[in-house]
Amino acid sequence: MTPTDIRKRRTKIVATLGPASSSETVISELITSGVNVFRLNFSHGTHEQHRSNVKMVRELSQKHNRHVGILGDLQGPKIRIGELQTETLQLVNAESLILTIDQSTADSTNGRIHVTYPYLPSSVGEGDTLLLDDGLIRLKVISVTGNDVACEVTQAGLLKSRKGLNRLGGGLSADAITEKDLEDLQVIIDLDFEYVAVSFPCCGDDLLPVKNVLKKTGSAAKIIAKIERAEAVETEEKVKELIDAADGVMVARGDLGVEIGDAQLISIQKRIIRLSRQANKPVITATQMMESMINHPVPTRAEVFDVANAVLDGTDAVMLSGETASGKYPAKVVEAMAETALGAEKHPMMKQSSYRVDRVFDEINESVAMSAMYAANHVSNVTAIVCLTESGITPLLTSRLSSILPIFGISPHLATCRRMALYRGVIPIYYDVMADEGDLWTKAMALIVERGALQPGERVAITAGDLHGKGGSTNTLKILQYNT
Repeated sequence: MTPTDIRKRRTKIVATLGPASSSETVISELITSGVNVFRLNFSHGTHEQHRSNVKMVRELSQKHNRHVGILGDLQGPKIRIGELQTETLQLVNAESLILTIDQSTADSTNGRIHVTYPYLPSSVGEGDTLLLDDGLIRLKVISVTGNDVACEVTQAGLLKSRKGLNRLGGGLSADAITEKDLEDLQVIIDLDFEYVAVSFPCCGDDLLPVKNVLKKTGSAAKIIAKIERAEAVETEEKVKELIDAADGVMVARGDLGVEIGDAQLISIQKRIIRLSRQANKPVITATQMMESMINHPVPTRAEVFDVANAVLDGTDAVMLSGETASGKYPAKVVEAMAETALGAEKHPMMKQSSYRVDRVFDEINESVAMSAMYAANHVSNVTAIVCLTESGITPLLTSRLSSILPIFGISPHLATCRRMALYRGVIPIYYDVMADEGDLWTKAMALIVERGALQPGERVAITAGDLHGKGGSTNTLKILQYNT
């Protein structure tokens, strides 16, 4: 994929680093293939490994003149079975087994499997369906006695130690932030990550421990709430509450699909993306998007359609997990995802949006952002939108409306540029228009001309604020024509 194609693509790509992608060579290939944000999964790897990866990402993104964000994904309280007494355990249909919270009595060779979740007996009842290993294995609860939950296997499979445990319909939950998460969070703060993802929150209050630490330390990291619990999507109001409490969200389709069922996940994904965009929050769609490319050099047609569907839904970014962390073809999968996004973005519905035309805005910067996008879509010969920004808020607001035009976010802060790397349709540019002499509007337009986005006779919509150095102060829109 050429640099021009990367600039044309509006949907961003988040790629997970892991054993297959923790070298300078592969990270460099991923950046040039089109990765916009790297995810570091704190469920795996050591702090030293994460520090090394961050160093390489920062150095290589600078080398390739790309603004790339970093997302730290906290492990959270994933509910799991404990250690088995054998490497694997083959479960067969109609087999009886016991899930126990009493580790001293656990013996998987005799059908007694330890579960690390101490509230299991009080959280389930006769007839419930329990799901192991992301739903690959299913159990039916027969009875609950003391520390033991007697089950019958209804969907056979090969079980390994430490696999996840869910209840169909939700209902198994623990504190959203663990001691390990707090230790990992300190690393994220020390290394100036742009984003931190909180796993398994059920409500807005579950984000408070992370919010408090970020505030106390003065960290600028933004919180991404991973929506992956059935409780979080029970009603539209609950989804809105979690979105409002976060700086952005992730449609984490793994555990969420296990708890609510894949058939229900389709409409939930669309709802989360719609509500996130309405709330002016970036949204990432994740999990198994091109899973087959872990072992194969091309995606399935179904995977291509899955990615394209998320693009048409309006997601800001699509995410790769095992595909780049442990797969055989990290760069190829990024290229395939980028090509898919570009293809979906050619659909006519991506060109314009009438959303919000009847809204009354309380914030001046939001009204200016909407005016810029309206002008871009309805004034002839406008070929780009330029936002002079301190915090990245105006480019984010502008990107909430559909358009085929590039949105250039020009900021004097590298952290803002890296944060804008996640926003759909936004191209970050690091430049302080106040540092050089001359009219800021002319300088901004010159930057876009340098990038080939503006030709003689074409126009550009530029937004800026009077209070330089203060985020959220955008109050001016100008439409200028470029004449040589």
